[in-house]
Amino acid sequence: MKIHIINGPNLNMLGIREPEIYGKTSFKDFFSELQFQFKDIELSYFQSNIEGELISEIHEANDNVDGIVLNAAAYTHTSIALADAIKILDIPVVEVHISNVYARENFRKHSYIAPHALGVISGFGLQSYALAIQSFI
Repeated sequence: MKIHIINGPNLNMLGIREPEIYGKTSFKDFFSELQFQFKDIELSYFQSNIEGELISEIHEANDNVDGIVLNAAAYTHTSIALADAIKILDIPVVEVHISNVYARENFRKHSYIAPHALGVISGFGLQSYALAIQSFI
């Protein structure tokens, strides 16, 4: 099984950005933990702060992996283009968020991604990614 993790804007700053919300671990370090935890799954990872690059990555993943774990970050709440890209896919997508978006600002409570996702996992810190991967097993 091949699962592709795609992270959106500012998630390259995990470990530095608002550690009280997002923790003190970089995604690079956490990705190594995921690879160790899920040895039987081929995990790949992509991050971009640019919406068009995320869309291109989603398109390319459709033919190369069995599923996508997507943390679109702020684009979750703003990007119809990302939602349309997901709607096109033949593979499942699980939307993840590190923080509990429903306990934060009102604008974070709406997702353009969720209606097209297999499910949404929010609020379990970086473990949200592990839960999303487990949902594919």
